[in-house]
Amino acid sequence: MPNIKRQATSQWIKSVAASYGKKVGEIAYIFCSDKKILEVNRQYLEHDYYTDIITFDYTEENKIAGDIFISLDTVKTNSEQFNTNYNEELHRTIIHGILHLCGINDKGPGEREIMEAAENKALSCLKIDEIQKE
Repeated sequence: MPNIKRQATSQWIKSVAASYGKKVGEIAYIFCSDKKILEVNRQYLEHDYYTDIITFDYTEENKIAGDIFISLDTVKTNSEQFNTNYNEELHRTIIHGILHLCGINDKGPGEREIMEAAENKALSCLKIDEIQKE
């Protein structure tokens, strides 16, 4: 398990979801390796590449729900590549999945910039020192 404060992170997620008019239902976070996320990507999405996150959306009406697979290996690589704090990168990845469940996409023209702005806005509401375990 990653070194995060679950209760503070959960409250943050609920707050972000509420800002999109959504309530949080059942969300499973599966923290895994690159090997496992590649397996999931191949098996369920027929994609043959590594990724930091895969979100399976089970949202109904305004209650978000889903399974969110996060490769901790890729999160670590991204934090090194982008010269960011590991916990900040982890929380960016977590909220990325939540934003997908809230209806924000990142594959079409201009959508990546919208997603990145939404991630930055969500992260600005969170202080990394408040969510790291002591």
